[in-house]
Amino acid sequence: MNVAQVTIPLWVDLAAITIASISGAIFAAKFDNHRIDLLGIGIVGAATGLGGAFARDVLLGVTPAALSNNWYLPTTLVAALIGMMLERLIVRLDSLWKLLDALTVGMYAAIGMTKALGMGVAVLPATFIGALAAVGGSALRDMLLGIPVAMLRVGSLYAVAAVAGTAALAAALGCGANAHIAAIVCAVFTTLVRMCSERFGWSLPEQRSWMRGKTPVRGAPMRDTEGYVRAEPTR
Repeated sequence: MNVAQVTIPLWVDLAAITIASISGAIFAAKFDNHRIDLLGIGIVGAATGLGGAFARDVLLGVTPAALSNNWYLPTTLVAALIGMMLERLIVRLDSLWKLLDALTVGMYAAIGMTKALGMGVAVLPATFIGALAAVGGSALRDMLLGIPVAMLRVGSLYAVAAVAGTAALAAALGCGANAHIAAIVCAVFTTLVRMCSERFGWSLPEQRSWMRGKTPVRGAPMRDTEGYVRAEPTR
């Protein structure tokens, strides 16, 4: 699938980074027990905003966008501080913020995949790169905070939404759409899947639900209903 190199407007990239950085800062500010200072908030916000794009560019073997332009780092740091200071106000606009956050995931996926395709990457690897760009920032955020990565837990469809969006992008290109239209389709479809998962509680099946009714392996640890290992009864 041949796609001409697409130039992403700087303001689009900065808008996605701003929303992601504010989201990361709000997330970090809620962890009172972590006692994160201003520098920590800035680092977590910057990691959330730039992590996915950085991973994308490293995989593509190009200079990361954040290191090739003076606007990226100041933008993400200011956005992170704004997120920390306006946490209560932004949280009150929960529905609007969830929509913007979902749209950002779609924008990252679209930008990542179109950039990969424009550099001659095959469709399936480009899909992976687009999905990684979409969820890489939140994964790095969770690792910095020392908590389980959100996209690996039940109830999160960030990665699934990103993959669905990149698949829609590939389908649009296959139907003859130009790269810009296909990127818009990707962003919109990703946003719809993400918002529907929030609205209707969509999620992938939990691993334990697949194991119900199966005989446990002899000698394997026994677990209670919450998944914790419990001691075997004495004989």
